[in-house]
Amino acid sequence: MATGASTRAAAVQTGTVYAILFAISSVHMLNDTMQAIVTAMFPVVRTSLDLSLGQIGWVAFALNMTSSVMQPVVGFLSDKRPAPWMLPLGMVLSLIGVAGLAYSPGFWTLMLAVMFVGLGSAIFHPEGSRVVYFAAGGRRGLAQSIYQVGGNAGSSLAPLMTIFIFVPLGQSGAVWGTLLAAAAIIILLRVVPWYRTQLAVHGKPVKRPVKSAAGPADTSQVRRNVGFALFLLVLLVFARSWYTTGISTYYQIYLEDFRGYSLKAAQVPIFLFMAAGVLGTFLGGILADRFGRKRMILISIGGAAPFALLLPYLPSALIYPVIFILGVVLLSGFSVSVVYAQELLPGKVGMASGLITGLAFGMGAIGAVIIGEAGDIWGLDRVLTWSSFLPLIGLLAIALPPDRRD
Repeated sequence: MATGASTRAAAVQTGTVYAILFAISSVHMLNDTMQAIVTAMFPVVRTSLDLSLGQIGWVAFALNMTSSVMQPVVGFLSDKRPAPWMLPLGMVLSLIGVAGLAYSPGFWTLMLAVMFVGLGSAIFHPEGSRVVYFAAGGRRGLAQSIYQVGGNAGSSLAPLMTIFIFVPLGQSGAVWGTLLAAAAIIILLRVVPWYRTQLAVHGKPVKRPVKSAAGPADTSQVRRNVGFALFLLVLLVFARSWYTTGISTYYQIYLEDFRGYSLKAAQVPIFLFMAAGVLGTFLGGILADRFGRKRMILISIGGAAPFALLLPYLPSALIYPVIFILGVVLLSGFSVSVVYAQELLPGKVGMASGLITGLAFGMGAIGAVIIGEAGDIWGLDRVLTWSSFLPLIGLLAIALPPDRRD
């Protein structure tokens, strides 16, 4: 019995398992690429399905709400009973949704297909974050960054898919997205057995005591401190998501309408911003492991404020380098925020990751709608200038309690 137990324990890797991290990151990339298909095909379905701008807005809202708001719910349930089979289930639902995108004959069937894609994503993310938790070893920030880099890379492919897939092939080109889901399922055939072994030996992620600078405190005080820190963290992520969504959605329109850019030229700064975000996400995790989560969150959001405030007033030649630096700095705290939330809610990895990557981004999507509506009333140039003050909210990170590395 002892030999069997030791053999079983030996099978469980306790260091950073890079093979699993890169595998789950690649699935994350495929998942978020399938989500990006929805926005990439908007110019095509607007014509093929004769959709109004309002209907396109509702399709985008359905995707964001389904994929975002459901994540904390799924995370809460999976924290109580982790289920490796949910990983491939999420990809199956996304596969059904992507196939529906290709052949939807009207608005309501398109909405249904989009909700399948969003629900598949909502199911995948909390369990994917738990895989990252087990595979991280002692390098939580780096591991979460590797995972998030995959998702950010997938999201950044939307402009390229519009150019190379949907313009030549039309709406039916979305059917190629089913190959992405199939590839994700194949990769998960390796990840799921490893994940199941970790759960069998270690169970759920172990709760750890929260470090407090004030020393021992009663349970109610600890809960109040954690609640305040979590509220503040969600506020910070909301501000970053609101500003990021505003840039990625409306800045190219601003460049066309107010700076005289062509349609193609206006995409270049957006691509630079999103590509820089991939780099920033990776670097942020490495730096957080060295200097601490709280410091990295403060630097990422508050440090982006000067570049955000300058952006509306820059000459064209300076937009490219500044928006690249802005993307690197602003998104360097993305994965760090997830790890910080997981440490605030020990033993609730799924709920913490769902809250930060899900609900907060859903709130950001609502912010994007507000920016659009406000732009119609007061002018997009003025509203984007006002929104450039949002990163200043990042200075509130000073009030966050220190993490275990601070």
